Amino acid sequence: MTITQESGFCIDLHCHSTASDGALPPQDLVRRARDKGVTHLALTDHDTIAGLDDARTAAQAVGMSLIAGTELSCLWKSHTIHIVGLDFDSSDHNLKAVLARQNDNRWRRAHTIADKLAKLKIVDMVEKATFRAGGDVPGRPHFARVLVDEGAVKDSAQAFKRYLGTGKAGDVKGFWPTLEEVVQWITSAGGIAVLAHPRKYKLTATKLRALTGDFRQAGGRAIEVSTSGQSSGDLGFLAELCRRENLLASQGSDFHFPGAPWCELGSIMKMPDGLEPVWHHFRQPVGVPAAV
Repeated sequence: MTITQESGFCIDLHCHSTASDGALPPQDLVRRARDKGVTHLALTDHDTIAGLDDARTAAQAVGMSLIAGTELSCLWKSHTIHIVGLDFDSSDHNLKAVLARQNDNRWRRAHTIADKLAKLKIVDMVEKATFRAGGDVPGRPHFARVLVDEGAVKDSAQAFKRYLGTGKAGDVKGFWPTLEEVVQWITSAGGIAVLAHPRKYKLTATKLRALTGDFRQAGGRAIEVSTSGQSSGDLGFLAELCRRENLLASQGSDFHFPGAPWCELGSIMKMPDGLEPVWHHFRQPVGVPAAV
């Protein structure tokens, strides 16, 4: 398996560090990516760019190109949807302001999750989950680890099955902005908005087509055609959806932690031919074929 589109490039445009819900600090994540053969990486932590400076420093040290990225949560017809922003101006003041608001929303959600899980008689859950998150805003994976630590469940899978998964007490929906707002934030900062892992929302084909159409009308420019945990059928469906909506194609591992071979850095199914890669449209394009 490979994500390489042009000879000499290995491009991963979706991964997470301890700045959000990943397991590795930004510096370690960059070094792991380089060891896995990645040449161009976008760090896309949830609703933050706090890890970008450390990631840039590490990328320069190992000779790897780093693309500014983030993954923003939003609402579309009551569904929580994730939009990846790529190649934006990370110094943009408006983007920094809205990310700060998103960060506040995540803290509100964390406290709500802790309140709902209080019946387990585990005290200081926010504090413990925050420690598990390396001092940043904890998400459900961090609460799952606390439940394991406290002996409430045997492992994280059981934590999600009993308490944190869809429809369970700890499945707290975020206080998110609209799809249109998030796309505008990214584009206003000079970036490209990408619809992240479309098949993971478990929408019907009809609803997914509607989502993609609304995303494009809002100013979205790309969808993740190739990402972790999808079948060859998903890959073909998303490639056709990409062509139908005249969108750019993106790809990424959605890496969170080591030890999960199905979502390792730099290891993803090659995108089908005939799609226009999003990285050809970065401010400094990557791997654009020479004019004939």
